[in-house]
Amino acid sequence: MRKFWIFTPFVAFIAMSVFLFKGLFMDPSKLPSALIDRPFPSFTLPSLYEPDRLMSELDFKGEVALLNVWATWCPTCKDEHEQLNKIGLEEGIPIYGLNYKDDPQLARAWLERYKDPYTKVVVDQEGRLGLDLGVYGAPETYIIDQHGIIRYRHVGEVTEQVWQELKGLMEIIAAEEEA
Repeated sequence: MRKFWIFTPFVAFIAMSVFLFKGLFMDPSKLPSALIDRPFPSFTLPSLYEPDRLMSELDFKGEVALLNVWATWCPTCKDEHEQLNKIGLEEGIPIYGLNYKDDPQLARAWLERYKDPYTKVVVDQEGRLGLDLGVYGAPETYIIDQHGIIRYRHVGEVTEQVWQELKGLMEIIAAEEEA
């Protein structure tokens, strides 16, 4: 019995090494989400442009769209904003904005300065909706189908390459509904 305890640290070391080694090859932008293929979480939050107007998950139904989690304090959000402008303003793809743990006044000024690619913007000043979505930080982008079901999650900046992936997925999701 005593010999068994001698090998315990070695077995623990091997198990930990395998776990960490596996982590080296994981893509950090492909974080799992328990919400994939589930309805968008229920919420009631103010609109960025009409603070007296409360929005809910029902405002995110009716079309295949992107939901982008962003904030003025997020440097990567500024980096991806030009790409979002191309997607929303030039390509006409609906993008819903989730202004995350931010000052609404600063957010409005920021969008005025850098252009506003968003169809609708919800203010999540306390971060409760972000918590319900499992947001690690900004930026994060989700694909939501016509029925308000979360179909995909991307963590990190939306670059042209990422956009091409998202666009292809959005086309597949839209085609599923037509079939």
